[in-house]
Amino acid sequence: MRLSAPVYQLRRKARLLSREARIPLHEALDRIAAQEGFAGWSLLVARASSETPAGKLFARLSRGDLVLVGARPGHGKTLMSLELAVQAMKSGNRAVFFTLEYTKWDMLNCFRAIGVEPANFHSLFEFDNSDNISAGYIVGKLATAPRGTLVVIDYLQLLDQKRENPALMRQVRTLQSFARAKGLIFVFISQIDRSYDPSTKPLPDLEDVRSPNPLDLTLFTKTCFLNNGEVQFRAAG
Repeated sequence: MRLSAPVYQLRRKARLLSREARIPLHEALDRIAAQEGFAGWSLLVARASSETPAGKLFARLSRGDLVLVGARPGHGKTLMSLELAVQAMKSGNRAVFFTLEYTKWDMLNCFRAIGVEPANFHSLFEFDNSDNISAGYIVGKLATAPRGTLVVIDYLQLLDQKRENPALMRQVRTLQSFARAKGLIFVFISQIDRSYDPSTKPLPDLEDVRSPNPLDLTLFTKTCFLNNGEVQFRAAG
């Protein structure tokens, strides 16, 4: 059964329905799924998730990787990163989601949006939205993390928002060394500059990464850019 639109657009439609009809998001998602011919949102996602971009991307990740996931707002970069975390947990590894943007309730809605029950991974998933998130904070929190842990940082450009935090490039270098030493995978959600024009380039790339502060983008070993349901994954070199 072919969907009428990409899953990320159907999620947007459900969020709008949730607001307009004043119903819980999960109910709105199920209504949208019914319109697409599925008994529930989880069944729609399961069908759409066969051979997912996240699954293919995760298969190409290695311990020590620093992955940059970039897109304009609303094009699925957070959900893609969460899907990578789910792939890691399905493989028996831990996943940690550090965010300066989301609440626990927001994260629960993100899990619902990708058709995943977070309770199934309660012992493998950790959520941290402390105001103190920085490279030093992350290193301290992950001191005993087992090898193979996948770490999502939401988002890159906020790491040095506090003046007392080290410069962004220094923090990324710290996390690069830490990832290699501990055998972890770091996924950085990144903003894309407003100057990016999809009419001239279908997908953003490293040139479009928002860089308010100096950052050597070659520190990232792999990149994943998204726009209008399209995904482009590249390895460094």
